[in-house]
Amino acid sequence: MLFRLAGRAARAGLARDQQLADGVRASSSTAGRPELSALRGKVIAVRREDQSVWERRAPLAPANVRRLTRMGVKVLLQPSNRRAYPMLAYQNAGAVIQEDISEASVIFGVKQVPIDQLLPNKTYCSFSHTIKAQESNMPMLDAILSKNIRLIDYEKLMDERGQRVVAFGKYAGVAGMVNIFHGLGLRLLALGHHTPFMHIGPAHNYRNSSMARQAIRDAGYEISLGMMPKSVGPLTFVFTGSGNVSSGAQEVFQELPHEYVPPEMLQKVAEHGVTTKLYACEVRRRHHLVRKEDGKFDPEDYDKNPSKYISTFSKKIAPYASVIVNGIYWAVDSPKLLTIPDAKQLLQPAHTPWLPTSPGTPALPHRMLGICDISADPGGSIEFMNECTTIDNPFCLYDADRNKDTASFKGPGVLVCSIDNMPTQLPRESTDFFGDLLYPYALSIILSDATVPLEKQSFPPSVYGAIIASNGKLTPNFEYIQELRNQNTRNKQKQVCTEEIAQRVLVLGAGYVSAPVIEYLSRDKNVAVTVASSLKDEADKLASKYPGVRPVLMDVVNRPDSLRELIEEADVVISLLPYGLHHTVAEACIDTRTNMVTASYCTPALQALHERAVEAGITVVNEVGLDPGIDHLLAMECFEEVRQGGGKVVSFVSYCGGLPAPECSDNALRYKFSWSPRAALLNTLATAKHLRNNEVVEVPAGGELMRCAHDLDFLPGFALEGYPNRDSMQYAQLYGIAGEANTVLRGTLRYRGFSDTVQSLQILGLINAEPHPALHPKGPEITWRAFVCNLLGIADVDIFFENLKSKLAERVGSAERLAAIENLGLLSDDPIQKMDTPLDTLSHYLSKRLVLEPHERDIVILRHDVDILWPDGRRELRGINLVTYGDPHGHSAMARTVGFPAAIAAKMVLDGEIQSHGMVLPFSREIYRPILSRLKSEGIEPFVRSKWL
Repeated sequence: MLFRLAGRAARAGLARDQQLADGVRASSSTAGRPELSALRGKVIAVRREDQSVWERRAPLAPANVRRLTRMGVKVLLQPSNRRAYPMLAYQNAGAVIQEDISEASVIFGVKQVPIDQLLPNKTYCSFSHTIKAQESNMPMLDAILSKNIRLIDYEKLMDERGQRVVAFGKYAGVAGMVNIFHGLGLRLLALGHHTPFMHIGPAHNYRNSSMARQAIRDAGYEISLGMMPKSVGPLTFVFTGSGNVSSGAQEVFQELPHEYVPPEMLQKVAEHGVTTKLYACEVRRRHHLVRKEDGKFDPEDYDKNPSKYISTFSKKIAPYASVIVNGIYWAVDSPKLLTIPDAKQLLQPAHTPWLPTSPGTPALPHRMLGICDISADPGGSIEFMNECTTIDNPFCLYDADRNKDTASFKGPGVLVCSIDNMPTQLPRESTDFFGDLLYPYALSIILSDATVPLEKQSFPPSVYGAIIASNGKLTPNFEYIQELRNQNTRNKQKQVCTEEIAQRVLVLGAGYVSAPVIEYLSRDKNVAVTVASSLKDEADKLASKYPGVRPVLMDVVNRPDSLRELIEEADVVISLLPYGLHHTVAEACIDTRTNMVTASYCTPALQALHERAVEAGITVVNEVGLDPGIDHLLAMECFEEVRQGGGKVVSFVSYCGGLPAPECSDNALRYKFSWSPRAALLNTLATAKHLRNNEVVEVPAGGELMRCAHDLDFLPGFALEGYPNRDSMQYAQLYGIAGEANTVLRGTLRYRGFSDTVQSLQILGLINAEPHPALHPKGPEITWRAFVCNLLGIADVDIFFENLKSKLAERVGSAERLAAIENLGLLSDDPIQKMDTPLDTLSHYLSKRLVLEPHERDIVILRHDVDILWPDGRRELRGINLVTYGDPHGHSAMARTVGFPAAIAAKMVLDGEIQSHGMVLPFSREIYRPILSRLKSEGIEPFVRSKWL
C-alpha cells in the first residue's frame, strides 16, 4: 500500500512539473519567464550559510530543487549539517552535494557572503544588506565590484506596485511574536508578576510554529480565566504596518483572547480595558504620518518626499501601548517612530490610581513593557535600537535615562527584542515559504551570466530592479549607495569645524598592533588620524572604534601613486607594514618631505636613505616598538646611569619574547602566533652573531640557531629558553659599550620545547621556502599525513600508522619530536591548503591552528642582565624585567608594547620634541626618557632586581 501511495505521489509530482514546464513555455512571452529549453544545462548552486551559528535556512527547499532538476537544471549544494533540511533531502530531490560550487554561474544564498568566499564572475543572490550603505557590509560590496560579480538582492525583488515579492517576512513576524511573548513573561516576573506568558518559550524551542501556537493557546486559556494580575492592568499590543511581517505576528497574537481597536480607542482601553483578554491595534502610515505644512497625509507624496512628513506615533499611540511590534521598512529620510527623547517621555512612571496595588502586587513602572523590533534596523524607525540582539541573547533592557542597554530583565527600562534573523528560528517553514516565493523569479535569474554586460541580457522588471551591482559597478538605480557612503564617512569625522586640525597622522597598516597606536593618537582632539590598509574592513573597524579616524583602502605595492597622495596630506607617517615595505614608504616620505616613524629595525635599505632624508629635512624614527624598541630604551636608561656613576658595563645579555600566557601554551611549539608565522619560522633559519667573553660567536644560517637554545631561569616560575637574535655586535657600538663589554648578546625568548620542535620541522623539510610539487595550488589534494610520507620518501601513503611513526621517529631523532609533530596535527588526514612551498603552507596552517582564542591572552617578557663594574670595585648584576599580560577584551600585550612606543614617538615628532633629521634611533636621552615616562602612564613599567658581588 505504501509503495502504491509513493508511486502515485511521484506520478502526481511529475504531472505537476510537466504542467509547470508547459506553463513556462506558454507564459514566457507575457511574464518574462524563460523558455524551458533555455534552462536545460544551466548550473546553479545553493551555498552554505555561515553568517550565524543559528542560520539553518536555505533559499530553496528540496521541493523547489526537485522542480528545477526535472527541468534540466543542475543544482549544486554545499554540504552543511546545520541546515534544517538534511542534505539527503536535497540529494533525493536531485541536487549534487559538493563543496566546490565554482561550476555554477548563479549562486543562491540567504545572508551575506564572506569576502574570501566570493567567486569572481558569478551572479550572487542574497539579502546583501547593502542598499542602505550599511557600513559593515561595504567591504563585501567593494569586493563584489572588484570581482565582477552580479549581485541580486531579494529585498529589491518587487512587483509593479513596488511591493516586495520575495521575503521571509511572515515567519519573521511569527518568530518575533513568540519571542516577545516569552520575553514579556520574564520581564513581568522581574517586575514581580507571574503570568501565563511564563510558559511560552523562545521560538526556536519549538519544532514548528504549530507547537508554538499550542503553547500560546494554553497561555490564552489561562488569561481568559482571569489569571493575569489585576495590578498589571490591560495589555495593549500595537502592530506597525500591514505587510507580511505584521500579518505573521498578528496570526500568532490571534491565538490569544483578543480584541482589535482603532488607534483612537487605545487610550480608552489602556485605562478601562479588562485583563481577561488582550487588545490589539494595527497602525498604518495614515494613522501617524502628517505633512509638516498642513497636517495631512498623501501616500503618493509621502513616497516621493518622506522628509516633508513627521510622525505623531510617539504622542498619539505609543503612550498607550504595552508592547510595540514593529515590522515596517524604514527608508532614509523617513520620520522615525520613536526617538531617544521620546523614550525618555514614554518611560516616565505611570499614574494609574484605579488599579488595585499593594507591596506584593505592584503597579507597572510605566505602561510600555516591550518592543519587538522585527525590522531589526539599528538606528532606524526605533532610534534607540542601535544594535540588534541575537538568538543567543535575544533581549536587552533599554534605560532611557542613561541611554544605555543592559543584558537584564530586572531594572528600569523597556525590554527590546531585535533579532535580525528571526525566521531561522523556524527554519523549515521559513525555507518552504521563501523558496516557493523565489521559485518563479529564480527561473529568470538562472539565465544570468555575470561576464556579459547587463544591457545585453534580458530580465523581467522585477529581477532587473533587484540587481545592485553588475560588471564592476553599481547599477543606475543603486548609484546612490556611493553617495550614502560618502555622507556616512563625512558624518563620522567628528572634527570641530571652527578649529582647524593642526596635526595629521597617516597610519599605514591596520593589523595586530595598529589599535593602540590609533587609540593613543586619537585621545588628542587636535590630531586627525587616517588609517590605510589593503584590507578595508580592518581599517573601517578601527575607524568605527575611535573618533575622528578616517579609513582608506590602500595598496602600497601596486598603487604607489595613491600612497604618495596620502603621504602628502600627512605631517607624520607611521608605517606598521611588513619591514620589507618601509623603504618604499620612506622614499615617498622623502619626496614629499614628510616625517616617518616605524617600529621595525632600521634595515640596510633604510639606512641607505639617510643622506637623502637629511637633505629633505625630515625625521625617520626607527626601532620604537618592543624588540627593537623598549629593549633599547631600558638598556640606554641603565647605561646612562652607569656612565653617570663612573661605572662600566662588563656584560649585557638581553632576551625578549612575545608568548601566549602560560595557561594558553598547551601545544607542541609552546607558542601561538601574534604576528606573521612565516617571519617567525624563517627567523629560525637565520644567522646570528654576538660577543661572548671577548670572542665573536657566529651562528650559520640553515637551522643551527635552534641548536644554540638553552634554558633560562631568571623567572623561575616560567619554563623559558633563549637563543641569539640577529647581529648583536652592531649594538655594542650603538649602545656605547664597545670596548668595555666583553659579552653582548640580544636574543629571543620562547618556552622550553620550542627549539626542539622547530628542529624536527626543519629536519622534515617543512621550513623550506622552495616550491614543492606536491604543494602546487592547482595540484591534486593531499593530506598532511600523505605529505609527511612524501617528505620521508615513502611511496605507500597507506602505510600502517605505527610504521609511519616509527620511520618518522628515526628521521627526527626522538620520540618527543615525533609526539610534537603529531600534536601539531601534521600526521592527520586533514587536507592541506597548498601554498606552493612547505614554509608558506605550514605558516598558513599554523596561523589558523596556533592562534589566541578570544578568551585567551598573551604575555610579553623582556629581560636585561647587565653586569656592572663600579669605580669602587664592586660588581652589580642587575636584572631589568618587563612582564606584561594582554587583555582578552582589549589590546594584546604585544600590541600595547609595540603600538604605544610608536605612537608616543610619532606624537613627539609632531610636537617638535624630536628634531634630528635622517634615520633616527631611540638611543639619545631626549628620546628614550620621555618615551619610558609615558609608557609608565600606560601601565608598561619594568621592575629591577640587583645582586651585589
